[in-house]
Amino acid sequence: MDRIDAMRAFVNVVSEGTFTQAAERLEMSPQLVSKYVSQLEERLGVRLLNRTTRKVHLTEAGIRYFEHAQQVLDDIDDMDSQLNDLQEGARGRLRISAPVSFATLHLAPLLTDFQQAHPAVSIDLQLNDRKVDIVEEGFDIALRIGHLKSSSLIAKFIAPVRLVICASPDYLARHGTPKSPSELKQHRYLRYSYMEHDMGLPATEWLPTAGRHQEGDLISNNGDVLTKAAIQGAGIAIQPTFISGEAIAKGSLKVILPECEPAPLGLYAVYAHRKLLASKVRCFIDFLDGYFGDPPYWDNFEFGE
Repeated sequence: MDRIDAMRAFVNVVSEGTFTQAAERLEMSPQLVSKYVSQLEERLGVRLLNRTTRKVHLTEAGIRYFEHAQQVLDDIDDMDSQLNDLQEGARGRLRISAPVSFATLHLAPLLTDFQQAHPAVSIDLQLNDRKVDIVEEGFDIALRIGHLKSSSLIAKFIAPVRLVICASPDYLARHGTPKSPSELKQHRYLRYSYMEHDMGLPATEWLPTAGRHQEGDLISNNGDVLTKAAIQGAGIAIQPTFISGEAIAKGSLKVILPECEPAPLGLYAVYAHRKLLASKVRCFIDFLDGYFGDPPYWDNFEFGE
């Protein structure tokens, strides 16, 4: 008996739910799958599955064995994939989802450099600020900004994302510069509609929230629009420095209440799983690592206050 083949047959029976479906996935007969599982049980000296005419059920021993067997097979497949990568290199179409503003301002140089290093990879970049379903929508990788919640997806931290409260010097001259968060309620707020409300930002408790609109509000799901409106003197905005940093460096925007800034958000590369990770995905993730600098280049400004 080939122990790896038997282990793979067992894991697929559990994953697929029946011997017939496991056989279809493995492209072998149900009889051979059943034989592999029986031989595995005989070798281990324990029953792994309780079989019925319609379904299989894991025994207590089967539950423990399944967890370890699945990890062993994942490690073997990953090792084989990495060795194949050395032979074949990155190739094929890489589908990427990324936030609109970040991609527009900062992704073109990275993608150009990546394709120069990996010319056999074509890129399909789709811009969207909503959180796409990577598996359902067929993406290889998604770039996301925020505080990521626990999920089955794999996330690699790429860079910190600093948020600042800012307004134009002209607006502040006309309406006054807030000295404390409580004074923000007297000002016009340019609100990003996807802004998370659990960012740990003391100032936000004084700002209008979703569903509590005030006369003269400006709300948008695009940070570039809000930043440009702030430059024109439309109000106070809370924006990431990868959008607002250049305007702050030029003096078109001024940082206010710096003591109320939250801890930085994160830019993450998110993908579905480590198992059989394609070379094109692994190479792109490795290429992202450190590309934007530490601190990222968009923070290499002197922020005046």
